Amino acid sequence: MFHDIGLMPSHSSQHERFEVDGAHAARDFLRSHGIPEEDAYTVWTAIALHTTPGVPVHMHPVVALVTAGVEMDVLGLTHAQYSDEERETVVQAFPRTPAFKEDIIQAFYDGIRHKPDTTFGNVKADVIADKEPHFHRGNFCSVIRNSARR
Repeated sequence: MFHDIGLMPSHSSQHERFEVDGAHAARDFLRSHGIPEEDAYTVWTAIALHTTPGVPVHMHPVVALVTAGVEMDVLGLTHAQYSDEERETVVQAFPRTPAFKEDIIQAFYDGIRHKPDTTFGNVKADVIADKEPHFHRGNFCSVIRNSARR
């Protein structure tokens, strides 16, 4: 439940990616309930990396599972790997609003628009570009070319 809490104003920093804000909130919650540091760190890692495709699948099962859940739920990437019955069971337990797809894009935007620089190198830059057509995302090649190093 903490993976998107970094989008909430009460848990949103000015300069960290929303995933890191959510990871901090989850870790702090777990620590306050006496959860061992190793387990809190696993949860922190899972939340911090949940929007980083291709990496979590090679990590601790909890880290991989959080990303797999997000990729199925929000992106539908593994939709065909589940039976109609399995998908229907989940939808019955956790129904969506009719406008879920646009609502979640708006929620992402509302949670990150005050800190667009934190979207450099991640998919949330797509969200701001969708909502703000004149948004200029950071460019990895430009950063290299404009660095102080020769």
